[in-house]
Amino acid sequence: MADLKDELDAGSEVGELDDLSDRSARLPDEPSASVTGTGEDTDADLLDRAHALLAAHPVADGYSGLPWALRHLTFFDLELGESAVDTDIPRMREGHVGALFWALHLPEGIGGDRAVAATLDQLDLVKTVVRAHPDGLRLADAPGPITDVRHRGRVAVLPGPAGATAIGDSLGILRSLHGLGLRALTLCGTSWASEAGLTRFGEEVLREMNRLGVLADLSGASEDTVRRACAVSKAPVLCARSAARALRPHPANLSDELLRQLGAAKGLCMVPLTAEQAGPTVRDVADHLDHVREVAGPECVGLSGTYDAGTAHPQDLADASRYPHLIAELLRRGWPDSDIALLTWGNVQRVLREADFTAREAQRRREPSTAKIADFDG
Repeated sequence: MADLKDELDAGSEVGELDDLSDRSARLPDEPSASVTGTGEDTDADLLDRAHALLAAHPVADGYSGLPWALRHLTFFDLELGESAVDTDIPRMREGHVGALFWALHLPEGIGGDRAVAATLDQLDLVKTVVRAHPDGLRLADAPGPITDVRHRGRVAVLPGPAGATAIGDSLGILRSLHGLGLRALTLCGTSWASEAGLTRFGEEVLREMNRLGVLADLSGASEDTVRRACAVSKAPVLCARSAARALRPHPANLSDELLRQLGAAKGLCMVPLTAEQAGPTVRDVADHLDHVREVAGPECVGLSGTYDAGTAHPQDLADASRYPHLIAELLRRGWPDSDIALLTWGNVQRVLREADFTAREAQRRREPSTAKIADFDG
């Protein structure tokens, strides 16, 4: 990882990415793709255009439940292909997945020390799986290394999000998990991040996350928590599994008011490819992407396959190979190449880059927090 970090040239990446909204869909060090349609594209033409776009701007997938799913298999080979799960390396290559967040969420009812231990077990499993598949996977934790991993023909793996119970109300455990590679934490399900919103200790947790560069995931959090996190966080927040509540009233989906607030905060709503949250067809998923883009802006929308998380998926989006079919539907609807490039790759890179910049600045100004929950909420 140190070698990869040494190769990061953040200055040139920022300038090139900013050009996306002004003149082209090129991302840093990416080849251009000639994918402009004629207005009379057939289904096959649209799919070809989708593959061409994704070859240049692959998918940075915001949520995979693979670590927990693999715990139940006695043997697996993700490089060869694994029919027992939705995600393996051949299907990720077919779907043009360039980066993937591997969630460390736990089943309901696991809390306290058990939650900390189970999260550590999953982190260890993530590293073991990545080491066992060196030709297809690499750990990465920042935009430069992620791009480098992708250029080497591998999928970048980012550990997280984990549930907030994983830190056991301890900022020291948060720092330890970050040191082991944790990249995102979901702010719900604890006394300091609940239906009542963020407590003062919860705000201190968020400030320490900003200092470390750990992303705040707000999917499943209460509306009060979402609002307060958007106001307190100095780095962009994300909703790793949230669609539009105006189209489908799922509790993890976001109202238009929250979408607008997320867009104003330069956060990211990552629409899940699940039938429960988005609907039973690829068109339903595209409807949610249209809605989020319109309400929050094209820089606020991303994708979460949510594969291997125990959920049903829409027709034509059954596994990680099917992203081109979704992109073809967006092309049919007239999405410009630049907006698709942001959706699949650019927005995640921007959020990671801004989180890293915020962390570097915060570390210059602030020592690690030694606060305890009793200091605020006791």
